[in-house]
Amino acid sequence: MSETQAKTPAPVMGLFDREMWNTIRDRQWRLQACRRCGTYHYPPGPGCSVCLSTDLEWKTLSGAGKIISWIVYERQYLPAYPAPYNVIAVQLAEGPVVMSNLEGTAPEGTWIGREVSLVYATMPDGVVLPRFRLADTSSASTNPAGGAAR
Repeated sequence: MSETQAKTPAPVMGLFDREMWNTIRDRQWRLQACRRCGTYHYPPGPGCSVCLSTDLEWKTLSGAGKIISWIVYERQYLPAYPAPYNVIAVQLAEGPVVMSNLEGTAPEGTWIGREVSLVYATMPDGVVLPRFRLADTSSASTNPAGGAAR
């Protein structure tokens, strides 16, 4: 990494986050799932927020989801994310909502309700991040910094 290259902000590591980030680095994103009721949990934690069981296991995500909110920032806030860049809220097929970025060409009009699939972006400093691509777009170009193609 060059000295002028922006460093990806480090993830916040709570007591239960390291395993999740290790699976992302290995490009096999897994989240905790309750063995009693089947609920997936994000962020990871000590027990199920639905049935209160502590019997949790790490399960690989399907990679499918739907955009439930989005924004395009026209101002740069972090060196690793030059403007314009987008942020999306994705409801995973397994239930949890995660924040990420949309890779590839931005859709026309509203993004809400658009089906997406999980991809992994390797940032210029080597950090692997989970990102999403429109499910009906197979070969659009990407911007590893997260900006929407214009």
